[in-house]
Amino acid sequence: MIKPAFAHVTQWVFDLDNTLYPPHMRLFDQIEVLMTDYVVQAIGVDRSEADRLRSHYWRQYGTTLAGLMAEHDLDPDPYLHAVHQVDMSHMEPDTELADYINALPGRRIVYTNGSAPYAERVLAARGLSGVFDAIYGVEHAGYRPKPEKAAFEAIFAQDGITAEKAAMFEDDPRNLAAPHEMGMRTVHVAPDPHMADHIHHHTDDLTAFLSRLV
Repeated sequence: MIKPAFAHVTQWVFDLDNTLYPPHMRLFDQIEVLMTDYVVQAIGVDRSEADRLRSHYWRQYGTTLAGLMAEHDLDPDPYLHAVHQVDMSHMEPDTELADYINALPGRRIVYTNGSAPYAERVLAARGLSGVFDAIYGVEHAGYRPKPEKAAFEAIFAQDGITAEKAAMFEDDPRNLAAPHEMGMRTVHVAPDPHMADHIHHHTDDLTAFLSRLV
């Protein structure tokens, strides 16, 4: 049973992309195309080089945006608006997921490396509007991205999160290292497990996992 492992948790932190919707909805595929488009236009390289840089920035800095800001002094707000203009008409509401999140005891927030307005659109498409107490985007962390510990500290300070009473749900295993170090319960949400000391639990079905907690 996993429920006892969460008996102390009263603060629940959820990533957005590929966490609150399954990867097969492929929303982030659209974002990657838009990010490449933006890199092409912003720094004047061809698509092949833009793709290479996008991947390099993601590995080196945590997000493409962080790399563009660090190496090209990019203004983040126009970028965040442009890369999140995606089609969500194919996304499906998940009322069961909404019910289980609503049943979690305590405070529930979303924290994404995307923007908060984008997160609100995704939540609406998934039938999760009104389920969370707060929504935080990368802009609320001063554009510092996960997996930087300082980014988590900034968000948790704003929301009053106490790490020892909190759990983090996230698809990118890199983004669970800092929460684990801070004392949070960590859940990797992805089709394939990632074995690491900083991951307490893995699930390929968030809805089913939460059903075991409530």
